[in-house]
Parts: sequence; structure tokens; C-alpha cells
Amino acid sequence: MAGDNGVLSEVRRELGWRILVMLALGLLGWRIGRAFGLHGLERAAVGGIGGLVGALIGPYVTGRPLGRLLAWLAGLPTPVLAMGVIGLLIALFVSALLTLPLSLLPGAYGRVAPMIAGAILSYVLMTSLVKRSSEIFRFFGLATESPDNSQGQTMLVDTSVVIDGRIADAVCTGFVRGKLVVPSFVLHELQHIADSSDPLRRRRGRRGLDLLARLQKESPLPVELPEVSLEEGETVDAKLVKLARQWSCPILTTDFNLRQVAEVQGVQVLNLNDLAVALKPVVLPGEELGLRIVQEGTEPGQGVGFLDDGTMVVVQGGKRYLSTQVDVTVTRVHQTAMGRMIFAQPKESVGNSRGRE
Repeated sequence: MAGDNGVLSEVRRELGWRILVMLALGLLGWRIGRAFGLHGLERAAVGGIGGLVGALIGPYVTGRPLGRLLAWLAGLPTPVLAMGVIGLLIALFVSALLTLPLSLLPGAYGRVAPMIAGAILSYVLMTSLVKRSSEIFRFFGLATESPDNSQGQTMLVDTSVVIDGRIADAVCTGFVRGKLVVPSFVLHELQHIADSSDPLRRRRGRRGLDLLARLQKESPLPVELPEVSLEEGETVDAKLVKLARQWSCPILTTDFNLRQVAEVQGVQVLNLNDLAVALKPVVLPGEELGLRIVQEGTEPGQGVGFLDDGTMVVVQGGKRYLSTQVDVTVTRVHQTAMGRMIFAQPKESVGNSRGRE
């Protein structure tokens, strides 16, 4: 019933805008016909055409743009909105002071200069104050992030993190502190993925939705889903970076491309993959490991196994131990951009080589 009432209310609102714009353009058409000296049916026809155009385009030039504007304003953080309004008021005040001297300029300059000065001042002051909104609020001792800053910072959650799933375990350990913010457009993207015709994408999307529901129920951190709409032609990644800059908060992601774009624009990025690599156990040459050889290596005689954290271990001469558990000794550790790779030899091979020495 609530959904039906919302739809009915929207229909009534659009009908009201259509009628209002229809009357306005119909009256305008009547006046235009009168200005051109038309009479009777000709003037009525011009007015009727104006009314018809108004009925067709009414919601598209009034209600819908206004709704998008209100949604955009609602998505702005309080410091940004406040500084924008203050900047506009200051610009209008200064423009009023400059109107009299600028109007004394000769000819058309006196009429145009005050408007140009007002526009330039409004843009400069609003832009400057909005960019410095966080610093200004902190200068006056006002909070600009989450109400409870003692619990940590706000983190914008990307779609990739929700689908990845590891964030739930990381949050439940208690090491992550702060507030998780999942904007509504991220939730919409998850729903779109979950409705995909591709079975793999559909499973990923549904897993993300299930994890988000789990976070809301079990997470020790507050999870918020603010209503933030995408502007026409705007991508999810671009909107996340824009919000992170406005709210002065980092983005939580596993997307390498988003990380690159965000860092170029000065936005802090928390990448779960970097955390996973950093938390891998340190293995040094000479240490002994118990390892199961699960496949052959790329070089003749090599065997390959994996540690519990997924680190690949290449065992020289390990092919003969395929599908068995073997003790190996680490000979070299190689760090790459994709992670850590460990090279080892079977323990008995190391012992034999030392005996021969």
C-alpha cells in the first residue's frame, strides 16, 4: 500500500506540473499571437499549441530537474552545503556594494558589469569555501565526519569490496574501526549485477547482497546506506571519488583501476588486497615448512604447493612428491607486484647437499 501511495503521489505531482506549465505556455502563446496582431481562432491556435507543448514537457522542465536538484543537495554533507550558502551570501553582499560604482561605467558597460561581477564573485567564493569546508569547520571546532569520531573514520564502501566478502570477517575481528557507508547507487549496482542473465555475475551480485545484509545484522560497526543518486552520465567510480573528496574520507575497495583514479585525485584508498599481502606470514631462507605438492611446476622436475594464505611455493625437484606431504626448506623468497613467491627444496635434498660438502 505504501508503494502504491508513493506512485499515486508521483502521478499527481507530475499532473500538477503539466497543468501549470500548460497554462503558462498557453498564456504565453496567446500573448505572442496578440503581439503579432493575430485575432480570434488564429490567436487561440497559437495559445493552444503553447498549452500542448507545456502539457508534454511540463515535468521534464520543472518537477524532475527540481527533484534531481533536491536529491543532489540532500547528498551533500552539511559542511559543503553550509559553505556554499555562506559563499553565495557573501558574494551577493559584495556585488551589491559594487553595483553603484560599476553602474557608472559608460554605455552598456554600466548595465553588464554588475552582473558579470556578481557571477564571478559567486563562483569564486562558493568554490573556495566549499573546497575548504572541512578545514573551516575544524578551525571553529565543529565536526565534519561521523558524530562519534572516537570510533574511527568514515569509509566509503565500493561494490567490489561487498562482492569480495572479506570485509565482513575483517570487521568482525575488531581491528577495523569507524563507520561503513554504502551509498544507494552502490546498492543499485549490486541489484543490477544480481539480476544479470550471466549466472556467474548473478551469483556474485547475490553474494554481495547477502553479505551486506549480514554486515547490517552482525557488524560491530555502524553501516549506513545514504540516498545518493548518480547524475546523468556519471559512473559509480567517479561518484565514489567525488563523495570521498567532499566528505574527506577514504574509499574501501579491491578495484585496482578505482585505486589509481582515486589516488591521482588525492583521495585515500584502503585496498583489502594490500592488507592481505601485508598480513602474509614472513618466511625467511633456511626455514622449514610442511607442504603438500599439488601440481607440477613450469620447469622440469619442479613441484608446486600453496601455503594456507595462498602463497605459491615452488619446490625444486618436488615433482616426484606430487600429491604427497613433504618437508621443504626455503631457499629464496621473491616479492612481486602480484604478491610473494617462495622457492624451496625438499629437506632431504638440502641435507644431502650439505653432507657432500
